[in-house]
Amino acid sequence: MSTQCRFVITSTLVLAVILGHSVVRAAEEDAGPKPQYEHETILISAASGEEGRRDVHSADIADRYLRDGAVAWSRARKCVTCHTNGAYLAIRPALTPQLGPPADEVRDLFVEKVGKHNELPQDKLTSGVRPTEIAYLALGLAEWDACVTQKLSPQTDDALRLMFRAQSEDGSWRNQACWPPFESSNFQSTTIAATAAATAPGWMVEDDEISARIDKMTDYLRNTVPPHDYARVLLLWTATRMPGLLENSRIEEIIELIKRHQREDGGWSIRTFATPEKWGGGNRAEKLRAEPEFADPPSDGHMTGLAVVVLRDAGVPVDDPQIRAAVEWLSSNQRESGRWWTRSLNTDNYHFITFSGTAYALLALSKCDAL
Repeated sequence: MSTQCRFVITSTLVLAVILGHSVVRAAEEDAGPKPQYEHETILISAASGEEGRRDVHSADIADRYLRDGAVAWSRARKCVTCHTNGAYLAIRPALTPQLGPPADEVRDLFVEKVGKHNELPQDKLTSGVRPTEIAYLALGLAEWDACVTQKLSPQTDDALRLMFRAQSEDGSWRNQACWPPFESSNFQSTTIAATAAATAPGWMVEDDEISARIDKMTDYLRNTVPPHDYARVLLLWTATRMPGLLENSRIEEIIELIKRHQREDGGWSIRTFATPEKWGGGNRAEKLRAEPEFADPPSDGHMTGLAVVVLRDAGVPVDDPQIRAAVEWLSSNQRESGRWWTRSLNTDNYHFITFSGTAYALLALSKCDAL
C-alpha cells in the first residue's frame, strides 16, 4: 500500500472517530439533563428553576411527586437517604389525615434496614454516615406510628434502641458533615434523633443505659452552640416535641430570628441561614459564592415550608401577618411538576433538596388550613 493511501485511510479513521465523539456529545446535549428520579415505569424530570408555576397549587400532584420519588429511590438504590425517602417518611405521615397514608413499601425498606444494621458490630454503627441514617430510620418509623397507626410498633422500638447504640460518647450522632443541609453537622443529626425519641407514641424505656444516653443527648442539644441559624431552626422544632428542652426566652428568641430572615416576597431562603463557610465545614463555599444570585438569594420551597412548619408548631398563630404572607408565597410558587423549587447547596445536577422543599411546603400549607 502506498504512503499516500495509508495517509488517506488513517486520516479517514481519525475523522470518523472525531465525528463519532461529536455525534455522541450532540446526542447527550439533545437528551438534556438526567431525570431527577427514575426506575422502570417511574420517570421524574430534572428539577429546574426555569419550570413554570401553577396557577392553583395542587396537593395531589405534589403528593404523587413525593410518592413516586421516594418509591423510585427505594427501589433503584435500595438504601435510605435523608434527602429523599428519609425526608419522605419523616414528613409525609403527618399528612395522612388529608392525603391518606404514605407508601407502605418505603416503610418496609426502613424495617429491613433496621434489621440489617442490628447485625453490624458496634464500630460499624458509629462510622461514616450510618449514625445519621439510623436516626432517620428511627424518625421515619416513629412518625408512622404517631400519625398512621397511633400506637408504638415493635419495629419502631427496635429502631430507637438501635439508634441509641449508634450514639457517640458526647451525646451526638455523627455524619461526614459534607452534604448540607441534611448531612452538614452532628448537631443537625442529633435533632433528628431527639425528635424520633420524642415522637414515638408511648415510648418509655425502663433501661438505665438508654436513660443515661437520653440525658447525654439532651445535654448536648442544650449546651452545644448551633453551627448556624438553620441549626437553630431545627433546635426549636425539636423543642416543640421535647417540652423543657429550651427555656421560653430561648424559644421566643429563635422565633424572632426566623421572622427576621423572611424575604420581602413572603418566603424564606435557605441561603440566608448560614454563611457559605458554615455549610458542611465550608466544603461548598466556593460553589455558593459563585452563584449568580449570591448577593440576593431568592425564596425557596425548602426554607419557606420549614420556617412555617416550625413557627406554627412553636405556637405562632395562623393569622400572623408573616404566616399569611408565607402561605401566599407557597400558594403561588408551586411548579407545574408539583414541586417547590429549591436550588441544591451541593451540586447543580439533581437538586434533591426540591424533594424536602415539596414535602415541607405541603406540611406548611396543611398547618395553615390552606392545603
